[in-house]
Parts: sequence; structure tokens; C-alpha cells
Amino acid sequence: MRFSCSQNTLVKTLNIVSKAVTSRTTIPILKGILIKVDEEGFITMSASDLDISIEDKFEVVDYEPGEIVVQAKLFGDIIRKLPADIVYIEENNGNLDIKCASSEFSIIGNPSDEFPNINLVDISDKISFDREILKEMIRKTTFAASVDESRGVITGVLLEMKEDSLNMVALDGFRMAISREKMINGEEQNIVIPARTLNEVAKIISESEGDSENVDFFLSEKRAVFEVDNIKVVVRLLDGEYVRYNDILPKESQIRIVLNRTDLMNSIERASLFAKVGKNNLIKLNLTDNFMEITSKSEEGNVREEVMISKDGKDLVIGFNSKYLLDSIKSIDDENIAMLFNTPISPCLIRPIEGNEYEHLVLPVRINN
Repeated sequence: MRFSCSQNTLVKTLNIVSKAVTSRTTIPILKGILIKVDEEGFITMSASDLDISIEDKFEVVDYEPGEIVVQAKLFGDIIRKLPADIVYIEENNGNLDIKCASSEFSIIGNPSDEFPNINLVDISDKISFDREILKEMIRKTTFAASVDESRGVITGVLLEMKEDSLNMVALDGFRMAISREKMINGEEQNIVIPARTLNEVAKIISESEGDSENVDFFLSEKRAVFEVDNIKVVVRLLDGEYVRYNDILPKESQIRIVLNRTDLMNSIERASLFAKVGKNNLIKLNLTDNFMEITSKSEEGNVREEVMISKDGKDLVIGFNSKYLLDSIKSIDDENIAMLFNTPISPCLIRPIEGNEYEHLVLPVRINN
């Protein structure tokens, strides 16, 4: 195997592919990157931790077909520290020789036989997502998924594909996030993808520098495939029945307020300086006719913030974990948002002033009078 290309191109590809490399494995081959040059002069670099597999492809010159697996961290460190010049790489008796300007390296390689095959068969028809819309849907939901690996299916995000829409849902028992978009799908189906994996997909979409405006999506029985430009991401699906999230959403509300999202976010961030983790990051909201009073106190002091609101319904005093409210508010871009309440022990629903493009539900923290 032999090829040459620019150092900059190699670095960009390594930055994408390395997202699938894990150091927390007892399988040595998974700490490596597969480098494969084909007969047409294209190089494919691949990495996998079995939950997520990523490959990227680009054209090289002065090539000879072949493949080898190299230790990902060492190879990546070498390439990133090389000068911005042409890199010449050649396999030689199981080693990989790297030359660039006045630098020469030789690192031990491994045969590719044991490397996972990420090319799937029996995949479904293609669905195309607008890349920016997909990124936004991921951003508006993954923060609400559980980070406790023992919680099984709720560490993932539900992708509910209907005939004319896509819904994404994440929850962890304390909050829930739903994002909805109109789009034409094929067969109606539900799948669950680990939230951590979806976040990596969003990063890869952002880093991809190709011209494609869409992300192509395919399904097999236990895997899903995202393709954007020359990058392929294969992700493992989670098994299990997802929570019936529609049963959790409040059917009506007694109190509705409208307020500026940025004002609310800034006020909660300041109030949370006194909110303590051991006390559920507690902040208290006092809703009156024209104002929301936000307070928090600790042994070090207290804080009071005031945000202007428009309110329909009665007054209310309710407590929340400030982190859960902030996570939700930061994922939204709208200038103004609506918040719906019922009682001091009922969930709050955050949504657009009009429509239901997103809905975020946050459970309150019981406060002592």
C-alpha cells in the first residue's frame, strides 16, 4: 500500500474518524484506524467502537492499493505535528513508513482481518434529512436523555418516523424534550439511537466541508447509517420499548406565561450561582401579573431576579432544578417562549408561542413553605 496527500487533508479526516476510536476497550484492534487504498486511488479511513463506526473517503495520488490498521492515537499525533506539506505514506513489511519534509517515522501496523466490517447489507430505502434541520433537532433533544448507562433505552433518543413528519424524543425521568419537523418518510417506524452517538453525528455534520445540503439515512435491523458527503456513520440501535411519551404531556394548563427567552436564561444563570447541587440546584419562581421573581439562597447569601412576563391565569410559586431549566432554554433559539403551568407539583411545559415544533417538559422540585 502506498499513497501521498496533503497533511491538512489527513488531519481533517482523522479529526472526524477518530470520534469512533475508544480507549476503553479490551479489544486491541478497536484502538486502531483502518487505512485502505482502492484500485481507483481513493483512500478510506475507518474507526469503530462497535456502538458507532465512522469512515471517510478522499482521493490520493501516487498510490498502490492495500490496507493496514495502525494505532489511532500515535498515528494521529504524528500526522497533526507534521508540517503543512505533502505526506508520503507506504506500507513496508507490516510497518507504516511516514515521510513529510525532513521528518520520517515508521510505526508498527496490524493486519485488517480482525477489523469490524461496517458495510451493511439489507438496508432500507433512503430517507434524506436537511442537514441543518437534523442538527437542530439533535441539539433540542439529546440533552434530556439519561446519562446513566443502567437506564437502558432512555439513554437514547426516540426517532419516530411518521408518513409526513419526524419526531425526536428524549427523557431521563426529570425532564423531557420533543422536537418535531415536517418531512416525507417511507415506512412508518420507531428506532432509538444512543444520545451520545447522535451528538457525534451532529458534530460530524458540522465539520463536513462538502457541498451536500442533505444527510442520507438508511436502516437495517440493528443499525442505522448516516451519510453526508463522503462520510459514513454507522450507529447501533438500542433495544427495548420506549416510554409512551404522549401520556406524560399535560393535556391542559391553568397558567400560561410569555416572556423573553434571553432575559429568562440570563436571570436563571445568575440565580443559579447560589443554587447548590446537594439541594437539587433549587431556584424558586414566583409568578405574578407582570413579573416572574426568581430567587435562590444558600449559606453564602441569596439572590433575587425579576423578569417581565405576560400571564394568563392565577399566581404561582414553584421550584425547579436550575440546570434542567437552563438546558432546555439554551437549546431554543426563539426570541420569546411560552411556559405552561398547573400546580406547584405539576410539570412545566416550555414551547413556542405558536405551534408545537418543540416541547420541553421539566418536573418541579417540591419546596417547603
